[in-house]
Amino acid sequence: MDIRARDTDRELLLEFSGEMDHHGARNALKEVEIAIDAALPRSLILDFAGVTFMDSSGIAVALHTLQQVRRLGGKMWIANPSQQAKKVFFAAGIQRMIKMEDAYEK
Repeated sequence: MDIRARDTDRELLLEFSGEMDHHGARNALKEVEIAIDAALPRSLILDFAGVTFMDSSGIAVALHTLQQVRRLGGKMWIANPSQQAKKVFFAAGIQRMIKMEDAYEK
């Protein structure tokens, strides 16, 4: 799991690529926390376009990140989820808690 972070005027974009399984999610949680602490974002976009595989660990990453952003008074959404990631998110009903967009422009 690779994460690329871009911060502009307290908007943080995190682009995930690779497999979001148990091992990938553990590393992702650490990297996301570091990026949030550095940027203190008002808004955070999790871009899942590059995720080739995701299990329930990806849900945990999204929910944990949402909690961190809310503590800062910010907002968060998921952008460009791959078909496989979208199936996992929708099966869990995450779209009722976190806004999802298929076409976020970078």
